[in-house]
Amino acid sequence: MLDLSPTRDILDPIEVASRDEIAALQLERLKWSLSHAYENVPHYRKSFDAAGVHPDDLTSLEDLAKFPFTTKQDLRDNYPFGMFAVPREKVARVHASSGTTGKPTVVGYTKHDIEVWSEVVARSIRASGGRPGMIVHVSYGYGLFTGGLGAHYGAEKLGCTVVPISGGMTERQVQLIEDFKPDIIMVTPSYMLAILDEFRHRGIDPATTSLKVGIFGAEPWTNSVRQEIESAFDIHAVDIYGLSEVMGPGVANECVETKDGLHIWEDHFYPEVINQETGMPVADGEVGELVFTSLTKEALPIIRYRTRDLTRLLPGTARTMRRMEKVTGRSDDMLIIRGVNVFPTQVEEQLLRCSGLAPHYVIEVTREGRMDEVTVHVEAREGLADEASRAAQAAELKAHIKNNIGVSTRIVVADPGGVERSMGKAQRVIDRRPKG
Repeated sequence: MLDLSPTRDILDPIEVASRDEIAALQLERLKWSLSHAYENVPHYRKSFDAAGVHPDDLTSLEDLAKFPFTTKQDLRDNYPFGMFAVPREKVARVHASSGTTGKPTVVGYTKHDIEVWSEVVARSIRASGGRPGMIVHVSYGYGLFTGGLGAHYGAEKLGCTVVPISGGMTERQVQLIEDFKPDIIMVTPSYMLAILDEFRHRGIDPATTSLKVGIFGAEPWTNSVRQEIESAFDIHAVDIYGLSEVMGPGVANECVETKDGLHIWEDHFYPEVINQETGMPVADGEVGELVFTSLTKEALPIIRYRTRDLTRLLPGTARTMRRMEKVTGRSDDMLIIRGVNVFPTQVEEQLLRCSGLAPHYVIEVTREGRMDEVTVHVEAREGLADEASRAAQAAELKAHIKNNIGVSTRIVVADPGGVERSMGKAQRVIDRRPKG
């Protein structure tokens, strides 16, 4: 893999500023954001008043813990535009979640918000090894989902050439990678594995492509998947983090020279990690739920938003700004199986230890009587055709899951291509247990 480490002269000064400088900027911007939300969003005025706090009560960064949280339900309760802090005609763009579990969460951006979003995504691409003039192949979905347009505007801001192919059309993805010779691909990690399958199906060695960097986000993924992708394509696989409620992709990003966690762009997003049960902030280095407050957003300021992502905050390394450890699970993705907490990424980690199985899987949970049953649907790699070999691989995976996670499972090994591919965020769990 190429050495894509940046020289310090191409970084934004704030990326390598002192912690004191960063904290002073955060306090100034946090005071503005709290006042902006309180004065212009009825929800925040009501929630601040109910909690007995006022923006003027913030005199230090630690004072933020006095203010109430915002949740996804708050955005749904104010559907569609009730959380906007500017007149609707000042909103330049609207994005929204899929709304598959209820009303979608709607977010808005002023022109200035889009400019800031473009800047932080450009910074993220540069941190990943991207440089002006490179070709960026964007396979995130376009539309109401923030991934495609967020990546697109950021790549253009950096001065790159953008190929806006969006998701799906896997055969065409491979053809355009072969023909256009992009340097960077931005895509979900699960769909990159589907692209990898297509290269192999065509008999093309993926390591011979022009790609130098893959920037992967929108779903939790493990370091084992990183190694699978880097080994196959001979590229740097770098993690990007974001969520539409806070901005979209570009809230945090790994630096290609270290790949040791995601540096949060703390000049625009203030992070906390809290104890899930008590809601109290925990010290840096302790695992808990990630919470974000926007510092510069105009259309939709977000105050102490509970992301449900589980991580911990760590000191800066390649940049002065703090890092968040790679997210490998969400509290709302966690399964409780016979009293054991199970995250899909834990199963993924064990699956990738089995050389005869491909890195595609779905976890199906059912309940017979009072007992939860877990079936892990996986698929064989090309060449693992005989039943005895597949049975051996199933037994190996079953043992790994039992020994390392602590739950008994049934393993079903399908033919290559037998596990449905996702064009966007992968659906890893099908929970068929009775509700209630």
